[in-house]
Formats: sequence, structure tokens, C-alpha cells
Amino acid sequence: MTDPLDSPDEVADRQLKLQLRLAQLERVEACQQDFLTFVRAMWPEFIAGKHHRLIAEKLEAVANGKLKRLIVNMPPRHTKSEFASFLFPAWMVGRNPAMKVIQATHTTELAVGFGRKVKNLIEREDYEEIFPESGLAADSKASGRWDTARGGMYYAVGVGSNLAGRGADLCIIDDPHSEQTAMSNTGFDDAWDWYTGGPRQRLQPGGAIVLVMTRWSEK
Repeated sequence: MTDPLDSPDEVADRQLKLQLRLAQLERVEACQQDFLTFVRAMWPEFIAGKHHRLIAEKLEAVANGKLKRLIVNMPPRHTKSEFASFLFPAWMVGRNPAMKVIQATHTTELAVGFGRKVKNLIEREDYEEIFPESGLAADSKASGRWDTARGGMYYAVGVGSNLAGRGADLCIIDDPHSEQTAMSNTGFDDAWDWYTGGPRQRLQPGGAIVLVMTRWSEK
């Protein structure tokens, strides 16, 4: 409300502050609702291509409960891991701080590396501005196994690792085969046995599985 005793400069200054605040609120809402908008906010250098928009569309369908199983097969260096194993879980935890996430890849070390990136992103100020309710639990120190203050969980594992006692609203499997194991039928069989006996059995009601990988074999 404008005070009749305010000078024109004071009125203009107040209006400018209100406009900036409105723009900030609109930006936050857009980042919360639209995955690509969030990606651009967290990764200013990102340049979207047609395949990025298609993947983002499918990931949003997963986020909105319209898609429970998603497989993305693409060659290396097409941003599939940056999307699925870094930015997407961070966005999902922001939207639902109570979410339980299992992140798997062909080695525990690589899975923990993804966990470290997600954790570091969640601790950034620009992320907290968008998702102020998604802080980490005070005792969350490990990069690959941490909790949110709202009861959410992130658990990073390698293919073949034990998942006893862990449940998931979202299970992300990123490259379950390395280039080396892809040359062996045993590698495929081992990954399949682990998947059917592990992640698939640990899914919470209504949970989703996202698989991103390079197709090293027609099998």
C-alpha cells in the first residue's frame, strides 16, 4: 500500500521490490513444477536438445505418477546420467522430502559418486531457495547413504549389493553393466538375477523404476 507521504522515488523503489519478489516466486514455482526449468536453474550452461526434452517429458511422467517403469537406452555422453542420476533425484527429493531413493550402478563407487553430487546440490543455497523443506538430517555425513530431515532416504549401491531392509519409492539403475561385463553373458545374467531379487522386490507401493544405460548388446 502506498503512503501518500512517500516520495515518487520511494514509491518506485517499493514497486520494483514487489516486482522482483513476484518474479522470484514465479521462478521458484516454475522450477518446482517443470524439470527442465529446474535443470536450467541448477546448470546455467546447459543447452537443451530434442532428446533432452523427450527424456525430461518422460521423467516428469514418472514424477507425476503416470509412468512406473522407464528405460532410456542411449550412447555415452548424451547427458542421461546427469539427468537421471543427478538432477532428477535431487528434484524428486525437493518435491517430496520424505521420498526413499535407491541409486544403483555397476559399481558401488560410481553409485556413491552420484550420491555425493546429489547431496552437494541439495546443500546449495540456490537449491534451498527452490526447495526450502528439503534439508538433510543433521547426522547425514556419508555421500552414498543419507537422510532428509523429513524422513526421506538416499541409498547408493553397486549391482549385486545387498538391499536387505531397504525400500524405495524411486529406484534408479544407471548402467548396470560396464563395458567389460557387457562382453560376457554372465554379466547380463548376474545383473538380471540381482534386479529380480533385489530392487524389484524392494519397491514401495506405487514406486517407480528408472533404468538408463548404453545398449552394449542386442541381448
